[in-house]
Amino acid sequence: MFSIVIPTKNEEYYLPFLLKSLKKQTLKPKQIIVADAFSSDRTREIAQSFGCEVVDGGLPGSGRNRGASCANQPWIIFLDADVEFEDPTFLERAYSQLQTRDLDLATCSIRPISNRRIDHFFHTCYNVYTRACQPFMVHAPGLCIFIKRQLHEQINGFDETIIFCEDHEYAKRASKIGRFGFLSKDLHVPVSIRRLKRDGYIHIAGKYFLSELHLLFLGPIRDNKFKYDLDYKKDERV
Repeated sequence: MFSIVIPTKNEEYYLPFLLKSLKKQTLKPKQIIVADAFSSDRTREIAQSFGCEVVDGGLPGSGRNRGASCANQPWIIFLDADVEFEDPTFLERAYSQLQTRDLDLATCSIRPISNRRIDHFFHTCYNVYTRACQPFMVHAPGLCIFIKRQLHEQINGFDETIIFCEDHEYAKRASKIGRFGFLSKDLHVPVSIRRLKRDGYIHIAGKYFLSELHLLFLGPIRDNKFKYDLDYKKDERV
């Protein structure tokens, strides 16, 4: 049913939480692919210990493409390594909605793995904004994208020349061919707050505001003017 693709680089800290949560799902993925960008830590060893297929990858779009090229199930789910499914019925309920609503592409709300109100406020704002924008500008965060494998192949995957917000551009192209939708609000994926902690709340808000303007008026972001960096240090999850 599902092939899960996880791009990684030095994710030995977060990856086990995600893989353990996937093993607890009532509807288990048939295939888990870790597309690793030549980690220097134990990421590959951990992935293999959980029975994942490990392929050479890159970040972010190229890793997703390398992983997807090995997918053998009708649906692909792209996940980031720092998400974790708290609800063991998430995939089962998500698949039911994909079928019932005849979707080809979907995403869901996100929730911070945090006890701090400010983190929940930031993520709530993001969820409200992306749902409100759906009629004229599709958003699908790369941390959780459901897509039919046939549709992914039809649009030739992620554009690997795009440095930042490649996930939204990918969803925009896919939604022109397939049916896009948000899963119900009670289905959300928890994600770490490591980017907020590293870069700061004001900096992140400003970066995403400017990137939205760039997407609207200038198109895809093909250079690193926003200094998009995926090098994270180990950190607390809350």
